[in-house]
Amino acid sequence: MDATGAGRSEFGCEGPSLLVVGIDGSNTSWRALHYAFGLARRQRGVVVAVFAFMPITSWDGTSAAFCYTGEELADELHAAVESLSDEHRVPAEFLCAQQDPVRTLVEVAATRCADAIIVGASEALSHKLFGSKAARTIRRSRCPVIVVP
Repeated sequence: MDATGAGRSEFGCEGPSLLVVGIDGSNTSWRALHYAFGLARRQRGVVVAVFAFMPITSWDGTSAAFCYTGEELADELHAAVESLSDEHRVPAEFLCAQQDPVRTLVEVAATRCADAIIVGASEALSHKLFGSKAARTIRRSRCPVIVVP
């Protein structure tokens, strides 16, 4: 080994450095977001927070004016990501997409060569029967998926 330290590993910096986290405003996604920032802070990593939603449409195929579309929540989540980024001193990016959340998470992780995807566990009873977004993400992802309870 030479004087530059080549060949040495730095203690505490061998974990994931680019984390993609799925957020949707649920309690478990808030926990996943906080977990991602804590992990990124310890590993000197970067967080890419992704909010993806499917727009609700009416029976005639047009966007339903009376239905919640997600834009309001996107603003709240974006502000929270910026606040946590400042608080933890971790670089972060917020992405919002109007498409399938699982597909979006997997595509962002693949495009950015993410080290891991972090998602919150579903609390919905129907997901125990039909499968959750977390389970679908695990099946489709090429990188590790961390599911936060």
